[in-house]
Amino acid sequence: MAGRGSGPDFVESLARGLDVLAGFGPQRPSMTLSEVATATGLARPTARRLLLTLEELGYVRSRDGAFTLTPRVIGLGMAYVGSLGLWDVARPHMEELVARIGESVSLAQLDGSDIVYTARVSVPKIIALRVEIGTLFPAAQTSKGKVLLAALPPRKVADVLEVPSRAGLAPYAGRSVEELMDELSQVRARGWALADEELAPGVRSIAVPVRDGQGEVHAAMSVTVHAAETSRETLVDDHLPQLVRAASEVSADWALWQSRPHTEVAAALS
Repeated sequence: MAGRGSGPDFVESLARGLDVLAGFGPQRPSMTLSEVATATGLARPTARRLLLTLEELGYVRSRDGAFTLTPRVIGLGMAYVGSLGLWDVARPHMEELVARIGESVSLAQLDGSDIVYTARVSVPKIIALRVEIGTLFPAAQTSKGKVLLAALPPRKVADVLEVPSRAGLAPYAGRSVEELMDELSQVRARGWALADEELAPGVRSIAVPVRDGQGEVHAAMSVTVHAAETSRETLVDDHLPQLVRAASEVSADWALWQSRPHTEVAAALS
């Protein structure tokens, strides 16, 4: 992973430290020093110094020769979410939607060829897809991911999908790139996307875009159901109109939030 910087101000040591943090994930929640070195492509002594530095800063902990991330890492991602203001704006609308339809509602944004969950209001289910804030899934296998991919210029979609997924799953779910491109054209035209047991058996979802103050799609909101409980027809005919309304309200409120007059004044020194 390291060694890809080209600019004169590129800080290689910082990039390597971020590589170490990014090396952990659902498939690798705990790694030894050797495993970290292999996952990041770093020399073992370099990986060791970085891990010890991250441990001293509180981002990783070690036990019995294995390293794991600590909850402090969440702060890095939540700082991004908080800076957008999107969660504060979206939460009441998501909670109202969940109360009306009795299904889980989520927000996600595009991260390379994956989506990353940035907000979620869930309902307890006997069978549910395990999702937490920061969870990654291949974009092409999810309704939110299809919405976000469809919002890109068509010529850029192929480049984005060339980025290796960090979610550890197949990127196309048995489809060809051509089939995916055809589906994204349909998503672009109708304004919503459906994923029917593409990510996991029994998981069905529908998603629509959330736009910022300039009208650009920066997030997608979805309703997720269990396929044995909720048909495609119910998802499209009943849940989709309510989802569209909620996402439109979030987009409108987010645009107002972004346009608010705001400045910070340094406290006067006494």
